[in-house]
Amino acid sequence: MIRAALCLILFSLPQWAQAVTCSDQTHEGRSLTVCTADATQENLRLFLRGSDGAILGQFRDIERTLEDGKTLAFGMNAGMYHADRSPVGHYVEGGTEEMRLLTSGSKGNFGLLPNGVLCLNDGSIRVYETLDFQKQAPTCRDATQSGPMLVIDGDLHPRFLPDSSSRFLRNGVGTSPDGKTAHFVISNQPVTFHEFGRFFRDVLKTPNALYFDGKISRLHAPQLDRSDGGFWMGPIIGVIAPKSSVTE
Repeated sequence: MIRAALCLILFSLPQWAQAVTCSDQTHEGRSLTVCTADATQENLRLFLRGSDGAILGQFRDIERTLEDGKTLAFGMNAGMYHADRSPVGHYVEGGTEEMRLLTSGSKGNFGLLPNGVLCLNDGSIRVYETLDFQKQAPTCRDATQSGPMLVIDGDLHPRFLPDSSSRFLRNGVGTSPDGKTAHFVISNQPVTFHEFGRFFRDVLKTPNALYFDGKISRLHAPQLDRSDGGFWMGPIIGVIAPKSSVTE
């Protein structure tokens, strides 16, 4: 009887876990939001342009492109971009490359080498340091290059300073060693690179993690009743799910 009652309760709960799981957490006194996705179960995609070739730039615009019965269960800006919102670095969507891999230094955080690449395939998601990505040359259905790396093979980026005073809102992604799980994180308070990287290394235990951006960091997490607007974005990563899985 008890078992039957528990099953009834579980089946009646909202089915967020089938799409992506988001929660607010605190680390070293600062608030962050973490969204965890299982690449073996969820439809993780990159989004840049609509069918007309125009850059989408907002979570609501991605929603408009989805087929009936589908919804954006999670979204986050996913890589740096130029003034016209085209990707700064390597970008692949649906097997089509829009921008080549950049391996040399450049201005800004993107050029704070080493930077890295997020590589998505059906059933897997991995962060690679850029030169390692170039060496291994993995096939990626979707890929976005950004920087700097936050964690590299278990170590923080060598140029991060423990006593830095440079604090901003920041977002990024870390992936599990087996390439099945991704943790997307956005800080809700300004943090340094060192603080942000420590969260991935020490709390999430991700051996590799990549910084996406700072000032324009945005999150779409319907289960938290959150969908950030404002700045127009370039590349966006998201989870597409059946509407029933996030509304029942």
